[in-house]
Amino acid sequence: MDHFHIVNTEFLNLNTLNAIFFLDKKLKLSEEVQMKITTCRLFLDEKLADSEDPIYGINTGFGSLYNVKIDKNQLSQLQENLVMSHACGTGDEVPAEIVKMMLFLKIQSLSYGYSGVQLSTVERLVDFYNNDILPVIYTQGSLGASGDLAPLAHLSLPLLGKGEVYFEGKRIKSEKMLKKFGWESLKLLSKEGLALLNGTQFMTAYGLNLVLKSHKLSYFADLIGTISLEAFDGRMEPFDELIHIIRPHKGQIRTAQTILEFLKNSELINQPKKHVQDPYSFRCMPQVHGATKDTLEFVTQTILTEVNAVTDNPNIFAEDNKIISGGNFHGQPLALAMDFLGIAMAELGNISERRTYQLISGLRNLPSFLVSNPGLNSGFMIPQYTAASIVSQNKQLATPASIDSIVSSNGQEDHVSMGANAATKAKKIIDNLETILAIELFNASQALHFRAPIKSSPFIESFVDMFRTEVPIVKNDRVLHDDIINATAFLRYLTIDGDELFD
Repeated sequence: MDHFHIVNTEFLNLNTLNAIFFLDKKLKLSEEVQMKITTCRLFLDEKLADSEDPIYGINTGFGSLYNVKIDKNQLSQLQENLVMSHACGTGDEVPAEIVKMMLFLKIQSLSYGYSGVQLSTVERLVDFYNNDILPVIYTQGSLGASGDLAPLAHLSLPLLGKGEVYFEGKRIKSEKMLKKFGWESLKLLSKEGLALLNGTQFMTAYGLNLVLKSHKLSYFADLIGTISLEAFDGRMEPFDELIHIIRPHKGQIRTAQTILEFLKNSELINQPKKHVQDPYSFRCMPQVHGATKDTLEFVTQTILTEVNAVTDNPNIFAEDNKIISGGNFHGQPLALAMDFLGIAMAELGNISERRTYQLISGLRNLPSFLVSNPGLNSGFMIPQYTAASIVSQNKQLATPASIDSIVSSNGQEDHVSMGANAATKAKKIIDNLETILAIELFNASQALHFRAPIKSSPFIESFVDMFRTEVPIVKNDRVLHDDIINATAFLRYLTIDGDELFD
């Protein structure tokens, strides 16, 4: 069963989640989950049979239409209408890996047995996940308040044979996909449409995707920053543990330890230095990178809480004989976390670009713009421009979305989180950071070349040798765009052991 993940109610940590997605495991519902889903649905059916009382979203309208009672024979149509009418997404399509995470997270949330869905509905979502049937979803349309209504409506349309999906690399009508598998479109029962659409799975999927990527980029920021330090002939004293134990921020201490580990047995770091101090972008890596690590730890815990939560509404508590309408769909925790993550990761890019700038400045016996014949060759002059441009864009993108709100649904939904905008914005920041770090690595590996024959640590020399198989030394001017693309791909596809990232 190693190629399966059994969906259950045990807490999902980052290592488990990373393994599920990285190893592309199939899903299977545990017997416990099947029982919880079935028990909750049976309770709701009995409740509706025995009572005529209005229950929000189950036998009433939605949003500001909460007082409109719906006849029993129209409850299924009510749910189908909800899904169709809320599928109003626009903008770019959500990337495939995030759509797959959305499917997983919706399955997980429904599996706790507080949502009132049919078992067959969850099983169909599992079928979609296991067969890589990915609904076409759009990035714009969610206010991040009553859940991610528009994106989750597009996630749910294919259950009804509506909308479109990607399957085997092709975009096809959902109706055609159902016929291919011999499946009937689902007939939603009371509450099911609301259970599918209420929830934070769009924001959470982005958050989980970005947290996994951010841990990796945080590691690379330390490593690439250390290569730059070596190439700049920097000093080791700022990483001495004595400095950090008297200002004991966890991320700061960890960054200093990591950099010293990277520097182990380096000839360069141990050679005599003519300069007494290094610029802040080198000297303060523990303090700056460390602050981002501490932020990332907070954001990770927020995302993991959400992954392991029920976020639709109303919630059904069969054992307590209660159906409670509340606000677990509100995305405020995620909105703040995504804004915080965007700011913190933008800062890794900010300090990275400053190290790149120092390396090309003709200081410490490095040639101007890191080429042997500057003048005839412009060398690494313009990659720094590119990094600076991206850093500036990240500063603009880092303006918080969560401080905004706008009234919707005729005033019933009078405070919204804007968490979806925070999430899509954070993704752009973190994708940009990957390029900024790739440009620093491009520069740092070139600069290190001019320190030969004195060597850095065996680990750094090995890493740089591996990088140079993708991006060779620049001897004379060439089209550096290609090198930047290759450097970015090198970082993107290089695998780092999860134990190195998630401690």
